[in-house]
Amino acid sequence: MEHRPIFAAKKKSYVVYLGAHSHPSEEALLPSADELYSRVTESHCDFLGSFLGSREEARDAMFYSYTRHINGFAATIEDDVAAEIAKHPSVVSVFVNQGKRLHTTRSWEFLGLEHNGLVHSDSIWKKATFGEGIIIGNLDTGVWPESNSFSDVGYGPIPSKWRGICQNDKDPAFHCNRKLIGARYFNKGYAAAVGPLNATFDSPRDNEGHGSHTLSTAGGNFVPGASVFGYSKGTAKGGSPRARVAAYKVCWPPANGNECFDADVLAGFDAAIHDGVNLLSVSLGGGAAPYFNDGIAIGSFHAVKHGIVVVCSAGNSGPLDGTVSNLSPWLITVAASTMDRDFSNYVITGDGKRIKGESLSEKSLPAKFYQLINAANVKARNASAEQAILCKAGTLDPVKVKGKILLCLRGDNPRVDKGEQALLAGAVGMILSNNNASGNEIIPDPHLLPATHIKYSDGVTVFNYVNSSRSPMAMITQVTTQFGVKPSPVMAAFSSKGPNTITPEILKPDITAPGVSVIAAYTEARAPTDEEFDKRRIPFNAISGTSMSCPHVSGVVGLLKILYPSWSPAAIRSAIMTTATPFDNAMEPILNASSYKATPFSYGAGHMQPNKAMDPGLVYDLEIGDYLKFLCALGYNKTQISRFTDSPYKCPKRTSLLDFNYPAITVPKLSRRVTVTRTVKNVGPPGTYMAQVMSPDGVSISVKPSTLRFDKIGEHRTFSVTLKSRKVNAPKGYLFGELVWSDKTRSVRSPIAVRAM
Repeated sequence: MEHRPIFAAKKKSYVVYLGAHSHPSEEALLPSADELYSRVTESHCDFLGSFLGSREEARDAMFYSYTRHINGFAATIEDDVAAEIAKHPSVVSVFVNQGKRLHTTRSWEFLGLEHNGLVHSDSIWKKATFGEGIIIGNLDTGVWPESNSFSDVGYGPIPSKWRGICQNDKDPAFHCNRKLIGARYFNKGYAAAVGPLNATFDSPRDNEGHGSHTLSTAGGNFVPGASVFGYSKGTAKGGSPRARVAAYKVCWPPANGNECFDADVLAGFDAAIHDGVNLLSVSLGGGAAPYFNDGIAIGSFHAVKHGIVVVCSAGNSGPLDGTVSNLSPWLITVAASTMDRDFSNYVITGDGKRIKGESLSEKSLPAKFYQLINAANVKARNASAEQAILCKAGTLDPVKVKGKILLCLRGDNPRVDKGEQALLAGAVGMILSNNNASGNEIIPDPHLLPATHIKYSDGVTVFNYVNSSRSPMAMITQVTTQFGVKPSPVMAAFSSKGPNTITPEILKPDITAPGVSVIAAYTEARAPTDEEFDKRRIPFNAISGTSMSCPHVSGVVGLLKILYPSWSPAAIRSAIMTTATPFDNAMEPILNASSYKATPFSYGAGHMQPNKAMDPGLVYDLEIGDYLKFLCALGYNKTQISRFTDSPYKCPKRTSLLDFNYPAITVPKLSRRVTVTRTVKNVGPPGTYMAQVMSPDGVSISVKPSTLRFDKIGEHRTFSVTLKSRKVNAPKGYLFGELVWSDKTRSVRSPIAVRAM
């Protein structure tokens, strides 16, 4: 008889989502809450044990039991077991514990303070008492508690509603205070993916910088004299500078490009809802996925159900279409654009050209010319010119580089890594030129040597000069801070774009906010470049990404929560979206990084205008029932939906995604004619609003009624919008227009996106 070897089936870590718990209120549970949560965990063990054969095996396999608001667990099991569990009628979904990324451009390169750009004056800050009374939670890499942005000087007692903890049992040097009122860490999902972790992982301390930066942008305290190497010196402050803040560390060192795993993200959401935060800022995301196969979508659904606003980053996979992430209609998705401040220096070439660039280099060169050389022409013996021009590690010949200014091309490896390689090879300075995909987007980085970053067209000019000159020379001037830069904002090339690939009827991103060269608090455990070679440590750093734009919106949400505590998360999103502007500070349409007119697929409703958001006039409101109808329209059945509604639910006979009461109208398939409905709620004084429509080319749009009258706050009015394709050969692809309701004082603007078929 032939004996075949027996191999153990490969196991993966999975999340099993069972919906919502139907616990009594937290207050009603005390003091027996822990006992109840323990019983929930036991029930999860019983359930998993019925598939694995015993409770003991289930206990060994399970590494999370979500016991408070999210009902489910995470376990390491075989694929066939996961498939069997998914068939059970009590299960909403089963999905692999996927990894997600932080949405900052500092860690990798994608091809495809007072001047942080919040553009709101003291009016909204002071009216909202600078966010005092609000608790901002941040799902990220943790926090550096010693930062002055989290000082509690002048703060009173911690709010009595707070139920969180300062999880420092394994890291006694970590401390919370009356500003940073809580911190937790979640790493079991990460460990399930990468293997056992050592004790250094058992802390909410931010050793990466991302979490401190984002949390301080949303709710950092006032810090006079903040700067990056002396540039842009001023008072740093978050969007809600007097808010209390809490850190939920769910992201860890990259493993196969991923840092934040679904199982940990869900645990962070479950804890944050329990702890009593008012809003959650989430600067991370992954690829598009069905809503209930995604940790952020599930966690944010439960948060919004409890009145917590969730703000997420759109992603850094631009400029390609259809790359936007965090697509759930119950959260706010934020794109990234520039602000009206830059850190400029100039390249002066030997033939007299003066080319503007940007940099945050701490050091500068003497005002004299140096030999300028194309990195492709100083390649190491075993390197290709294609690799050398990118200034990758090991591709440069130090003998040929020493004492020269090196011309490198953007792409593949991090920008700051190119500067490090130039320095290691002996260059005195570096000019970093954009590739074609990066266009005009230039980002100042804290390079280790004098450097400048220039746009693509200017890079072509410099490369042509070097290649045509017998003895090319160049000078790099000292960096200066400039304000009032026009045009701004400009969409960042890295910012992910629509359309929404899961539900194209919902516009994503929702809004754009400053996400380029944002100065905020930083960890002092890492260098500003995040490179091991860099031994510098600074309390504030400038970073770019939709990770940075997300907390700008979070800070404004905190102010609006103070002004309007009874407003739903949807009403707050509506106020932010309908008061946004599609124009820059030159009163021209917002441009993309290639200097073409951007669209709502880049910026959503436009650039955030917080002062106007506090007086929006009308809002497009949504309640939990509206989201359930939305899920019905997507095909979720009543059994699945009842799992996370705490009660039986029956889908309406007819539902249309086009009628979902979003502050934007998107029609992905217009054949001849379609009518959509919307309802607005008056949150301002009595008044009459008139409809104004800008129709896209080839499409006619009419609104009925065209006038809405409101006699008091809280009144609702419903209207219909009919779109008709006017031409048989209407332009292909998406077209854009807008609907504005105006009472001559307030303008309630909704973008329209339509694709004629």
